[in-house]
Amino acid sequence: MGILDEIVADKRKRLAEHKKKISEEVIKNMALESERKSISFYDALAKEGLSIIGEFKKASPSMGVIDGRIELTDRIDQYNNSVDAISVLTEEDHFNGGVEYLKEIRAISDLPIIRKDFIIDEYQIYEAKVIGADCILLIAAILNDEDMEKFYRLAYKLGMDVLLEVHSENEMERALRLQPRIVGVNNRNLKDFTIDLCHTERLAKYMDEFMIKIGYNGKRPVFVSESGVSTDDDIRFLKKSKANALLIGRAFMESENPKEKALGWKKVYNNG
Repeated sequence: MGILDEIVADKRKRLAEHKKKISEEVIKNMALESERKSISFYDALAKEGLSIIGEFKKASPSMGVIDGRIELTDRIDQYNNSVDAISVLTEEDHFNGGVEYLKEIRAISDLPIIRKDFIIDEYQIYEAKVIGADCILLIAAILNDEDMEKFYRLAYKLGMDVLLEVHSENEMERALRLQPRIVGVNNRNLKDFTIDLCHTERLAKYMDEFMIKIGYNGKRPVFVSESGVSTDDDIRFLKKSKANALLIGRAFMESENPKEKALGWKKVYNNG
């Protein structure tokens, strides 16, 4: 069993636990009755220059437990003054995350927040709405076409945005058929967790070609490059690859001054 398969299998077990605590009917009603108006994740990214999604995570399968350097409140204060949106890992078993982190961050930030998790059930989408997420991550690699579309439509029905994550030409094609507003390329291979920024470069070209092929309606989606950024040269390379937003985790989590890094990388992007 590969890492991704293991994560999904563990997620199914966790889902069963969540549903015992709060039933599917109850979480659905809570989401539908929520009066909180989502902050547009799309608008935060769809602007001139570089947009940055700053991530909060406690661990990952490839890195193990992360030395966060600074406390959560200090980190979010720095994010509030430098990045455009926040990503919060809520996967428990492999990333040491949880919905409580997202709720805590929601209380101290007015930035749009994406729930980053391995979503395989409508329950998680209703739960994302209830805990204060403005956007959800849908990973094409773990969803069939029917579920991907169903989950995508449900998120927007609840007033949230969707970041559709792809890692191959086939997944990009599948995602684009939904006419998405936000597409992300994960530079980390979800099967072995190796990183290669060239995934962004390759799939950017394919995205543009396929949009022409299918007669894509509307403007080009916000194109997010996820994972692997650590240097100024990475920023310049991803700009040439037509990424207009970056999701950055490890580099920020291991820094005592993520604000300085974020503002510095925006300058590199905008001047390069």
